[in-house]
Amino acid sequence: MCRNIRPLNNFEPPATGDEVHAAALQYVRKVAGTTKPSAANQAAFDRAVEEVAHTTRHLLAELVTTAPPKNRETEAEKARARARLRYGA
Repeated sequence: MCRNIRPLNNFEPPATGDEVHAAALQYVRKVAGTTKPSAANQAAFDRAVEEVAHTTRHLLAELVTTAPPKNRETEAEKARARARLRYGA
């Protein structure tokens, strides 16, 4: 999985539309192999991003879990701690 795509499920508050769109954009960029499509491919690229975002919103709405919701700040601190271990302070 692309390291820039973050888990969006089971957070309180839930993932925002911007977070879903950013994840969809990263996914389409990875699949397309480009961060900036040519003018000829721009419409298809944009359509794919919107369709992936739409499907992601539906997926997040339907997922069920018994785990308590995760706290964004706690998860961010865990990620920073992992980065410090990996890359040094």
